[in-house]
Amino acid sequence: MKRFILLSFLCLLIAGISFAQARGTMYAAVKDLELRSSSGHFASVKGKLEYGEAVTVIRADGNWLEVRSNTNSALSGWTAASNLTSRRLVAGSTATTTAREVALAGKGFNREVENSYKTDTKLNYTEVDNAEAIQVSDADLQKFITEGNLRAGR
Repeated sequence: MKRFILLSFLCLLIAGISFAQARGTMYAAVKDLELRSSSGHFASVKGKLEYGEAVTVIRADGNWLEVRSNTNSALSGWTAASNLTSRRLVAGSTATTTAREVALAGKGFNREVENSYKTDTKLNYTEVDNAEAIQVSDADLQKFITEGNLRAGR
């Protein structure tokens, strides 16, 4: 019985710490982060955040967080927790770097790392660039999920 109580307490403590970490100030870790009206990929878009923009976490629902923009208190909505980071991000000047470079640098990928990968002649970066350029609309994605009898998830 003591083990059960101790295990339950530890689980509650870990859950509390995880939730506490998701609260407070976080930063948009993706370019043009869309805030949605509810927790779900196909919910309507209420507005967008720029890369590095600070937000305050209001509440969590599974892997989704409801946030409010720190620069525009009228802008709030839901986003996947993976779109945010607790590390402060600096977007930098668009005159010296591209938004893509800024986003990659925020994830630890920089010119030096890219050049080291390019020394491997078996890698085809043209195909990677082509794959990254593909954009699928929400309507097409929803049609694919429905026709494939896939579970959309949350």
